[in-house]
Amino acid sequence: MDGTDTAEHTEVVDDTASAQGDGAGCYVNPSGEFTRDQNYIATRVTADGADGYPVEPGRYRLVVARACPWANRAIIVRRLLGLEAVLSMGITGPTHDQRSWTFDLDPGGRDPVLGIERLQEAFFARFPGYDRGITVPAIVDIPTGRVVTNDFSQITLDLSTEWRAHHRPGAPDLYPEARRDEIDEVAELVFRDVNNGVYRCGFAGSQRAYEASYHRLFARLDWLSERLAGQRYLVGDTITEADVRLFTTLARFDPVYHGHFKCNRQKLSELPVLWAYAKDLFQTPGFGDTTDFDHIKRHYYQVHTDINPTAIVPAGPDLSGWLAPHGREVLGGRPFGEGTPPGPPPPDEAVPVEHTPSDSQAVRG
Repeated sequence: MDGTDTAEHTEVVDDTASAQGDGAGCYVNPSGEFTRDQNYIATRVTADGADGYPVEPGRYRLVVARACPWANRAIIVRRLLGLEAVLSMGITGPTHDQRSWTFDLDPGGRDPVLGIERLQEAFFARFPGYDRGITVPAIVDIPTGRVVTNDFSQITLDLSTEWRAHHRPGAPDLYPEARRDEIDEVAELVFRDVNNGVYRCGFAGSQRAYEASYHRLFARLDWLSERLAGQRYLVGDTITEADVRLFTTLARFDPVYHGHFKCNRQKLSELPVLWAYAKDLFQTPGFGDTTDFDHIKRHYYQVHTDINPTAIVPAGPDLSGWLAPHGREVLGGRPFGEGTPPGPPPPDEAVPVEHTPSDSQAVRG
């Protein structure tokens, strides 16, 4: 694609930690129920290049923030499918200002591949004056420095379907054709009531709106507990896209959503089925080794200053339980189907050991 583009967006209702609020740390809707119309760039990277961006090894960079649940999905899927060698990844810091996410973790504060300080620069390169949320995950075209898409829901599906020729040997099928209708149905319920539900609790501006979202959230968590009591994974006997989408919210539940967003009927660790399910996934390669609890906490508690004016980051919770036995093996299931686990993450993408539970912390027995 030559030149810059005008409007090429799809409107999605979403409440995301990746959005910039009003630029002053204000996210709560003072009129009551929190809803936000987010516009995501609908362009896709596909095998046939129908939108002008064909799948090509080395051409694109996936920009993520480990703090963000929507970006964490893309990190997990990329790793499970073994796309590290063909789709590079840039990692922003855990916080942002009103302008955008920044590459403050990199030497000189610049992404070493894109050469930019802020993700905003990639959006402006394609859409000058872009006035919508600068969100992660985003895929950037390296030769032009222009953002291709930030449609987080479609990105992970396309990694499974459009990038298939570049999957590692033994990569799992996270979006099997025979199960897609069920995966989509479950994922939609999880998004509406859980992924998005925690934000509707946390950003509600009235007691009535908060309590409605609170009850809806925990009713869905109870439904999920019932569904998972007799099966290891959400759809079928293998890990699918539906499990990835639920996991990133569960991983943030006790560190953030229980207190910060007032989702406090119970902690995740007090919901036996969901806690065991989350631990099972966390201990599966590709999930726990891409989860950065330090970044997660710093993002929410330091960015949402209308909820947490002091920006003090809690010291807890204790993370050792994530490595405790989960007992879900008795339900059977094949985590990777006919495939195999991914190898260890590249050293430059490994989560710092101090940001995740270690074997020495694990509670055994």
